[in-house]
Amino acid sequence: MRKSLVMAAVVLIAATGCGGGTGDTTGAASPTDKADTTAPAAHHLTVTSPAYRDGGTVPRRFTCDGADISPPIDLAGVPAGTRSLAVTVRDLDAPGGTLTHWLIRDIAANTRRLSAGAHPRGAVEGRNSFGRTGYSGPCPPHGDHPHRYVLTVYATDRRPLLSPGTSPGASPDTSPDASSGASLDDLRRALSGHTLATGTLTGRYGR
Repeated sequence: MRKSLVMAAVVLIAATGCGGGTGDTTGAASPTDKADTTAPAAHHLTVTSPAYRDGGTVPRRFTCDGADISPPIDLAGVPAGTRSLAVTVRDLDAPGGTLTHWLIRDIAANTRRLSAGAHPRGAVEGRNSFGRTGYSGPCPPHGDHPHRYVLTVYATDRRPLLSPGTSPGASPDTSPDASSGASLDDLRRALSGHTLATGTLTGRYGR
C-alpha cells in the first residue's frame, strides 16, 4: 500500500511539471516578437487609364500608327513623403530586347492624373531607345504577335539626381542636354534606394 502511494505521488509531480510549460521557458517567440520582426509591405501605386484596361489593347491613337502621343493615366495610392514621380514605358517583346519608349521624371508629387500627350510643368523627359527625347508610341514589326508595353510609375523620396536632360517644350537651343537626355539606366541608378512605391499598367499592341 505504501509503495502504491509513493508511485502515485511521483506521477502527480511529473504531470504538474509538464502542464506548467506555457510561459517563457519554452523558448518560442511570442506573437509580439513575430510582429516586430516582420518587414513592412512595400507600397503599391494603382495605375489606370481611361483609354485601356490593364492587359488590354493600346488604342491606335497612342501608337506610331496614330497621333503617337502618350496615353492618359490616373494614379492612386501615392504614399506620404513622395517628393517626385517618374514614368517609363517599355516594350518587353521587342525582337532585339527590351525597348524604352518613354521616360519622364520630376513630375510633381501631387499629380494624380496625366492627360493624353501631357507635358507636366517642370518635368524632364529622357532619351528613349529610338534616340529621341520624349514619348515614342508602340510600333512593333508588321505581322509580329502583339507586344507587351509596360507603363511603370515610380514615387520617390527625392528628385532624381541626373543631368538636366530636356524639359518638355524647351527649345533645343536653350536645353543644356537636348540631344542626349538621361537614359533608362541613368534613371534607375538615380532611383535606387529612393523609390517609395511603384505601379504598372500593361497594354498590348500588334500590327
